[in-house]
Amino acid sequence: MEIRKDLLHEIAEIIAASRERAIRSVDTERMLMYWNIGRKIFEEEQQGKERASYGEYLIKYLSQELQPIFGSGFSIRQLNWYRQFYRTFPIVSAVRTQLSWTHYKLLLSFDNQDKRDFYIAEAEKNNWTSRQLERQINSQLFERLLLSNNVTDVLAIAREEKLPSDAKEIIKDPMVLEFLGLKREAAYYEKDLETAIINHLQEFLLEIGNGFSFIARQKRIHIDGDEFSIDLVFYNRLLQCFVIIEIKTDKLTHQDIGQLQMYVNYYDRIEKQEFENPTIGILLCADKNDAVVKITLPENNKTIVASKYQLYLPTEQQLINEMKKEIEKLENNQTN
Repeated sequence: MEIRKDLLHEIAEIIAASRERAIRSVDTERMLMYWNIGRKIFEEEQQGKERASYGEYLIKYLSQELQPIFGSGFSIRQLNWYRQFYRTFPIVSAVRTQLSWTHYKLLLSFDNQDKRDFYIAEAEKNNWTSRQLERQINSQLFERLLLSNNVTDVLAIAREEKLPSDAKEIIKDPMVLEFLGLKREAAYYEKDLETAIINHLQEFLLEIGNGFSFIARQKRIHIDGDEFSIDLVFYNRLLQCFVIIEIKTDKLTHQDIGQLQMYVNYYDRIEKQEFENPTIGILLCADKNDAVVKITLPENNKTIVASKYQLYLPTEQQLINEMKKEIEKLENNQTN
């Protein structure tokens, strides 16, 4: 008797899906347990709030009693996490079951509610692992998007409350490409950077923004007998348009902008369908003069974006500087 070839695959998928649901169910119950422990500790603290040291004494006592029975998950440090978990998310329905406890431990370190909301929405929408979330936090994703947008728009797009209307709303400047493994002090050619991007395409798609799909590398186009090669071509389903990326391993020039504009014009006139939006061009460069970019492009430009790349994660001082900028912006918005 002949057995259907794809039967084994279908059964394997059922088993894998069931196991994944079981793991998620266990993770959800564990998070709810931590939340409820945090609630009990917080409520008990409030009853003894006339004593300033009561909270510290309470957690130390609970840890001493619980650890011998239930293990290291109930250390003083862990119990403090559970208390903070409840204080940060006092309504249990606000806890997203799609995220794990490791996700939440990363999110609890934020004092800024907008920033926390942004990363929760992005992690949930994009199904980030905790490692991917940590990488996005370390690369200042929120701050980088704020450089060319405001908090309201950044949060609305993250929560899918609005679609992006401008490429700058989802494309970062600078882009952080530490995952390529290229040494920042080494000399390399544009083709080296392009090859590294292709070899780490999944990470690059995550870095450039939401909704991107890879189309082509070194896409050849012909214009009245002359042949040109476009470094990288993508499509963005949110913006509903082609996205062309040209790579420059040195400082951006106005000639580079003109070349990219030609490629954008070609795609708009030859490749784009009527229902699609105008093509977007990204110049991924090692350095740029923003004033030159601004003067070279039309005042109402929404199709050409110049974005610097850096081959390393920001330093602690850079993170502090970005946070200061963000705080100043928020204070200015509140004053106005």
